[in-house]
Amino acid sequence: MAELPPLRDVIAQNDLRAKKSLGQNFLLDLNLTDRIATAAGPLDGVDVLEVGPGPGGLTRSLLKNGARKVIAVERDPRCLDALQDLSAYYQGKLTVIEADALRIDEPALLYEQGIDSARVIANLPYNIGSKLLVKWLTTPQWPPWYSSLTLLFQKEVAERIVAAPGSKAYGRLSVMAQWRCTADVAFDIPARAFTPSPKVNSSLVVIRPARPCLENVEIDALEKVVAVSFGQRRKMIKRSLSQLSPNAGILLSDADIDPSLRAENIDIEGFCRLARAYCRMRDNMPDSDPRSARRKLRSTPSGEQE
Repeated sequence: MAELPPLRDVIAQNDLRAKKSLGQNFLLDLNLTDRIATAAGPLDGVDVLEVGPGPGGLTRSLLKNGARKVIAVERDPRCLDALQDLSAYYQGKLTVIEADALRIDEPALLYEQGIDSARVIANLPYNIGSKLLVKWLTTPQWPPWYSSLTLLFQKEVAERIVAAPGSKAYGRLSVMAQWRCTADVAFDIPARAFTPSPKVNSSLVVIRPARPCLENVEIDALEKVVAVSFGQRRKMIKRSLSQLSPNAGILLSDADIDPSLRAENIDIEGFCRLARAYCRMRDNMPDSDPRSARRKLRSTPSGEQE
């Protein structure tokens, strides 16, 4: 590592001033990036997918700590030269892909690189962090193409991911993350650790695939039920679900859910039962039009933050 220039020099040489429009906040403390790199366990012989490497601070730590191969997906073309220098230093261990992470097909990308499963480790751009997480959590194949997700989020978002039923932070992200994964906050990171410093602190979340709390739950149905339920989280669940089905009472009875509860008081298994009940109701309605249901869902006012 002694032959690599300091990260601040890399940023200056490549004019890599962080762009707010890309949600960029760089981490330059290599002791901190080492902690992030190994938070989910040792990296020896592990393949890693990194999203948003920027000037390559975390990328250096991934490679230094023994990752067999790192696939770095970067949308900002200004960062490519800096990352290619790092790729040349670690011959054959770093592949840089210029792409939008929201649009890539991760299993296909890994297959092209001769990789079956990867560990995702990333300082995610703030503006797409939640969308990327939901994309990875709702992958149809399970177990998924990743062995774990080690991700940096704004602290408020991290709290929602790991929140328990009954808490104020419990919501859509909590249900989708904990439906078939475990999620834990590894440690917090102060705003001053980033360049430039954001207005909020961050937290590192480690998410590991697990057996679903209920099997045979349709992903789209669960997403719809959860979105509608937390769209009006202060109302009773019967009122919220009426926007998804005029027979919300029957839906709740089938799922064995008290209609007077609010969404924040329904546990993960309860939402899975609701999703199953919604599928049964939908499939037994010959005149139902899925397009109509989607239009109704899109028109639902949502108070749930991504």
